[in-house]
Amino acid sequence: MTESRKAFGRDSRCAINHPTCPLSSGHAKVHGFLSERQYGTINMTMLTQHTISTPYMVGPVHCYTGSLAGELVLFDTGPPTREAQRYLAEHVDLASLKHIVITHCHVDHYGQAHWLEQNCPAALYFPYRDCLKIAGHDRRIEAMAHLLADLGFDDVYLAKLRQIFDSGVLFPPFPKKFLVAENDLPERLGIEVLSCPGHSQSDLVYVGDDWAVTGDTLLRGVFQSPLLDVDLEKGGRFKNYAAYCATVVKLAGLQGKTVLPSHRQTVKSIKGVLLFYISKFLQRAVQLSPYREEKNVMLLIDKVLKGRVLDTFQLYLKASEIVFMQDFLQQPELLRQALLEIGLFDDVTELFHSAVLG
Repeated sequence: MTESRKAFGRDSRCAINHPTCPLSSGHAKVHGFLSERQYGTINMTMLTQHTISTPYMVGPVHCYTGSLAGELVLFDTGPPTREAQRYLAEHVDLASLKHIVITHCHVDHYGQAHWLEQNCPAALYFPYRDCLKIAGHDRRIEAMAHLLADLGFDDVYLAKLRQIFDSGVLFPPFPKKFLVAENDLPERLGIEVLSCPGHSQSDLVYVGDDWAVTGDTLLRGVFQSPLLDVDLEKGGRFKNYAAYCATVVKLAGLQGKTVLPSHRQTVKSIKGVLLFYISKFLQRAVQLSPYREEKNVMLLIDKVLKGRVLDTFQLYLKASEIVFMQDFLQQPELLRQALLEIGLFDDVTELFHSAVLG
């Protein structure tokens, strides 16, 4: 293990990619979370689900607590709001909290990490690739500008996007000290760490004996944007389509576990969630198929969406989706092989061929 992967400690900011549209999202709630075979029958919880309102388009976010090896663990923290702070102070025994584990560094998932560092003794664990983003924030933002410029975005747009990245709204302060989740989580906790990139390059799934905290990787009825980003390990653009094809196989392998998602309802069928996402993705790829060779993504957004998307950050999200789909259209065999491996290809064969053959 290299020293750079062992531990990080920097108070810089990380570019978090997340919609920012306000949405009324209800009240904070707390639930004992039971496995599907036990749900509603015996009072034995694995992890406790905490539901906290957010000011973002995605709506409320779920965090989870549980005693593992006799030590209190918190998975994700909620958004950087006063309400989230009050909720955590009232519903989590902060004085006894030993570990805070982050699925990925988007604002609604790590937003209270800095505040928690100041108000409890727990160790904080971030995904390795998010640690790279923190350490290389300025380099990453500059590289992102070059990527977007190559896709046809002009200086005016890039300046507006940079203002969002630098505003502090999406990127609350990081704690000064944190560890790398893939390397540093104590074995005694019994948590398996799965790297499941796609939505972001840093997505992690934390797996226990019969449960899995899945962050934004498995969401019912939600098409989470596969985000355009810089690969800080290899340079250039992070190839999240290829990464997602490998992730699909890992996620399908969680069948039989109780899935604890970050948003929306309980996931009763992993394959059902995967089919929703893949079907939605292929439907959009069908629309994009006639323009598969178009390199100017900004121009392509105008062609396909006819000016319906004007918000700066929404344009970035749409660009991310289009690049993801163009990668698929260039290498459809990667997805086909993944779907064959998990037994889902027959369910989407017609859509798949419509997209690939145009």
